[in-house]
Amino acid sequence: MTLFPSNPILLIDDEEEFLLSAQLTLRSSGINNVELCSESTRVKSLLERREYAVILMDMVMPGVSGKELLPQIVGEYPYIPLIVTTALNDVETAVNAMKDGAFDYMVKPVDKSRLVSATRRAIEIREVRRENTLLKKYLLSDHLENPEAFAEIISGNSSMRSIFQYIEAVGRTSLPVLITGETGVGKELVARSVHFASQRKGNFITVNVAGLDDNLFSDTLFGHRRGAYTGADEDRRGLIEQAGGGTLFLDEIGDLSMESQVKLLRLLQEGKYYPLGSDVPKSSDARVVVATNVDLEEMQAAKKFRRDLYYRLKTHHVHIPSLRERPDDIPLLVDHFLEQASRELGKKPPTPPRELAVLLKTYHFPGNIRELEGMIYDAVSQHRSGTLSMETFKAKIANLPSAGGISHPAGHPEPATPEDDGHVTFSEKLPAMKDLEQRLIDEALRRADGNQTIAADLIGMTRKALNNRLIRSRKSSD
Repeated sequence: MTLFPSNPILLIDDEEEFLLSAQLTLRSSGINNVELCSESTRVKSLLERREYAVILMDMVMPGVSGKELLPQIVGEYPYIPLIVTTALNDVETAVNAMKDGAFDYMVKPVDKSRLVSATRRAIEIREVRRENTLLKKYLLSDHLENPEAFAEIISGNSSMRSIFQYIEAVGRTSLPVLITGETGVGKELVARSVHFASQRKGNFITVNVAGLDDNLFSDTLFGHRRGAYTGADEDRRGLIEQAGGGTLFLDEIGDLSMESQVKLLRLLQEGKYYPLGSDVPKSSDARVVVATNVDLEEMQAAKKFRRDLYYRLKTHHVHIPSLRERPDDIPLLVDHFLEQASRELGKKPPTPPRELAVLLKTYHFPGNIRELEGMIYDAVSQHRSGTLSMETFKAKIANLPSAGGISHPAGHPEPATPEDDGHVTFSEKLPAMKDLEQRLIDEALRRADGNQTIAADLIGMTRKALNNRLIRSRKSSD
């Protein structure tokens, strides 16, 4: 069984009955890592011995009172949220406790739901504080503690490395992670890296929620009891139970129905769910990671996505840059996919021409890494021997049967449409034709990294015609 939270909750009270009752309440809500202390004189030695996630403490105790302990604990361990539980129901005591640094204040008899919600909120605050400390450490040292967690992601890009450091900082918490990015950028791979960085012992379970109505979503995620509906002949464990102690990855979360959003929100807030046909809740300790390629803020404005769920999911947010935003990864990915495709197709890995990476960097890749992978596999499947042909790539990029011009150069955020294809904005003073032509050639050469063949393709010229213009330009400038 996975302990939650990873560091224990410390309950301090001289009333054994209250300690046992509070422990049972927390455990029934999935907070199962709880340590009890009925002697206030032992508190300091306990804090010196190990690190706690949250402290719940009575104010009136024999030996050392909570009123004495509170400022001492807050002063020495300011990063541990401390919740006061007391029978003293007066405003002055509550105000003084909060002034001394208490995270929350509850009057006995403590309501069970209030106890659980306050403790969960304190755990979240503790985890966020810990993450901020770790993130500062990683960013300052440019260091990865567990680089093997990111072994499946092929990248040498600095933005991606910052993402890896962020994932390491938030990986050990139980809070949700929202992964955003265009189609084909590798959101599931990043979700797996979150799971590996968490070092959770349970499974990584994937669910694509697109197309699931509320009943199917509930049955898939939460399972059902025998007889819950016609055809339910036996109990069925939901995927949330199968992900116990591990990670549940919900892909295409933007397609989740409003009814299902309510159920997911309850799961995240309370750590509980109801299998279909059951009125007895089950607890979950699975970490929830979600992904989408749609703008959830726009969906909120259109009343298609709950605001409270969005902010709960966005506790940790990873946005993966598109391939056109990290062109330096293209050569690495080309080599990786060439080796992978050759192995799967049973062929000797072909030698890629030097110009291939330059050519691919001029393309905007609307399908991102998945599109590049498809290009490589297609080229390798047609390859016979020697150097890999550039023609299949030129044909795909130009969307023509054969190479005849390269469309959508790097820097375009979206594919050109018939309305804006080739659109150029001019200043009030029009440039001379000669200057305009030279600027176009200079830009094409810049994007093609000086390769004249690729630059000529970008602007629809032959290489010979481009070379003649460059020669004339050099002569006129001499």
